[in-house]
Amino acid sequence: MDSSILLPLIGIPIVVAGFALRFNPLLVVTVAGLATGLAVGMDFGMLLETFGEKFINSRSLAVYVLILPIIGLLESYGLKERAQDWISSMASATSARILMLYFILRQVFGALGLTYIGGQAQTVRPLLAPMVEGAATARYGDLPQHIRDKLRAHSAACDNIAVFFGEDIFLAFGAVLLIDAFLKENGITNIEPLHLGLWAIPTAIAALAIHMFRLVRLDAGILRDVNAWKKSEGKEVAA
Repeated sequence: MDSSILLPLIGIPIVVAGFALRFNPLLVVTVAGLATGLAVGMDFGMLLETFGEKFINSRSLAVYVLILPIIGLLESYGLKERAQDWISSMASATSARILMLYFILRQVFGALGLTYIGGQAQTVRPLLAPMVEGAATARYGDLPQHIRDKLRAHSAACDNIAVFFGEDIFLAFGAVLLIDAFLKENGITNIEPLHLGLWAIPTAIAALAIHMFRLVRLDAGILRDVNAWKKSEGKEVAA
């Protein structure tokens, strides 16, 4: 096989190796993009122009330039602590119930194309994760770091799974349009974006049901983890 055919794929092993070695993700993706561009014959000036154009045209610019500094400012004034205190004052709030509500809202908004309502940087880290931790702390007292990490992981997973399966229902979502274009390029013209969106609904419902089942078991799992930790520390076990 001609090696020149494989050169444009050089970015794939770079990304795999970079993530495996836990390098900075932004640096890994940038190096992979530069390597791929050079491999296909683009000069360095054209590469920089392409990077700049894609960055400026990307809506993620608003996240990095506007949203993140605002979130950082709010955190410095106690946003996380206020969220924890508010949830701790609600007797009926549990970690699982908070995550269930967020999952449903995130998936519904994703299906409507409102994927930027929520997200890891702007919602999960400053609000959702502290609220989930606050609910658990109100029930079981101070939590060890490994249980806090588990709750944070569940919070991040809730956001990722909900938006991943919800956004495919939205007809103007990029992946739906890409699939539609690919099918038409290959002679399959009887499939419309509406069909793709409709067939994404059963998958989204299945993802919702499976994740709700996981979350139903979360509170009991936290209780077991807390009791195991308290036993190891010689403390009184929670009821």
